[in-house]
Amino acid sequence: MPSSRRKKTWTEKVASSAPHEVKVAEKKFADIPEGAVMLLPSPKIVEAFIRSLPSGTVLDLKTLRSKLARRYKAEIACPVVTGICLRIVAEAVNEALEAGTPVSKVTPVWRVLGENASTLKKISFDPAVLVLQRELEQRSQKSG
Repeated sequence: MPSSRRKKTWTEKVASSAPHEVKVAEKKFADIPEGAVMLLPSPKIVEAFIRSLPSGTVLDLKTLRSKLARRYKAEIACPVVTGICLRIVAEAVNEALEAGTPVSKVTPVWRVLGENASTLKKISFDPAVLVLQRELEQRSQKSG
């Protein structure tokens, strides 16, 4: 029997996300050694962190993970969960832009998603939107 429940929008997924968690890694995983204190971020804290980045700031995923971990008193942030959260935030940004929200009012996710970011391969919309915003912001920083 089909469910009558409506699928959550990406924006709703950010807003209603489970809280972040800090825990000890039980085994080695990706670049996380066994016993490391690891942050499992939530889309909400990833979004808040990105919103706190000054205009013109550019971070790669590894730096984002490191800074998030420090903020939440962990040694490292999980690369998989951080990537998932980043995708959710990016999709929510796209929803907002499609709904007519001005670029100046959305989370500037392009500050952590460069043109070679693996997350861009997973999003449902044309990543050129984010790449262009990053270029425009960088240009405006250089000229201003």
